[in-house]
Amino acid sequence: MDRTAILRWLHSAMTSSGHGTKRRIVRFRQQSDYRRFLEIWSDMAPPPATPPIIRHLPLIEAFSIPVSLDLPDFAPLLGEGAQVEEDTSICVHNTVLKPAARDKGIPWGVQQIKAPQAWSATTGHRIKIGVIDTGVDYNHPDLRQSLGRGINLLNRSALPYDNNGHGTHIAGTIAAANQMQGMIGVAPRATIFPVKAFDHNGSAFVSDIVMGIEWCVRNRMDIINMSFGMKTRSKSLLNAVNIAYNAGIIIIASSGNDAKRKSVDYPARYPQTVSVGATNKLRRIAQFSNRGSFIDIYAPGDKILSSWLRGKYHEMSGTSMATSHVSGAVALLLAYRPGLSPGEIKSILKRSMLPLRGLKKSSRIIGELDVVRMLQAADR
Repeated sequence: MDRTAILRWLHSAMTSSGHGTKRRIVRFRQQSDYRRFLEIWSDMAPPPATPPIIRHLPLIEAFSIPVSLDLPDFAPLLGEGAQVEEDTSICVHNTVLKPAARDKGIPWGVQQIKAPQAWSATTGHRIKIGVIDTGVDYNHPDLRQSLGRGINLLNRSALPYDNNGHGTHIAGTIAAANQMQGMIGVAPRATIFPVKAFDHNGSAFVSDIVMGIEWCVRNRMDIINMSFGMKTRSKSLLNAVNIAYNAGIIIIASSGNDAKRKSVDYPARYPQTVSVGATNKLRRIAQFSNRGSFIDIYAPGDKILSSWLRGKYHEMSGTSMATSHVSGAVALLLAYRPGLSPGEIKSILKRSMLPLRGLKKSSRIIGELDVVRMLQAADR
């Protein structure tokens, strides 16, 4: 690793006026190489008023950097001990949204998975859920009792306040707790820790997600909700998911809204996650939902009413919405049976599913989330 050449290249990157840039993630095969790079970086004082161009990703011993197309390739400077991949853009999963008046009572999806029948035994008390998303509306009356501080990865000095709405909607389905005046979620006594990794457009980079997973691992979340996806595989994201899985965190991920039969988005495609598809009120697979052998479980995701910005409510459809039902259900399960591993949780979910309607008998090994059956399976 050529120390002088790397310093020269980094200085050029920070002062480059080139407009065309792409972010790259550089992962080191050896911890010693990563530490050597950190030493090189610490020797370099960034120019005044220059925003930090490097995102350090210590969880996977890597960093992300925007590379100007005007600059020469920097990979050879790092030697054979480093691997470079694109820091891919990633988006939240939803299809349709519209404003809606609050519907009195328990939302249909919460009813359909039979969460209310379990509340006498478990409400998700003390279960910590990291929701990597667009943030949350901290002032929403239905969420005030359900939120931890979380983190804003886009602005570390600010609360992870939602300027999109998607994260607030997800949070409401998981753990809203205002049944008398507002809505109630699947696990009303669980605690949501918003991890704001997505901007107001619902977009992020893989490096943002890796930083979010690192925060969840460091702060000992029990569950991570990932209602987003991308089409391409990322070794960096897989490494981060593996580390969280090995730390005992169950990751629930949305499969995507492309109506595909043989493919799902990443990270849901990784076997270390629980991959979720969406159903409708008729307990059939929603038209938009991905489906097939890569789906672990289905849950309500069509025309889901939940909390929104400024204390309001919106109806949304997508596998994102289905994923939040599963995260809430797993919170109920973990409060009921503490200490279950991610593998054990996935097994319980899969063997307690309710067969879907409208499928051939040969397809009935796939099914919809049923909280009562899930708790019964955990007792066996």
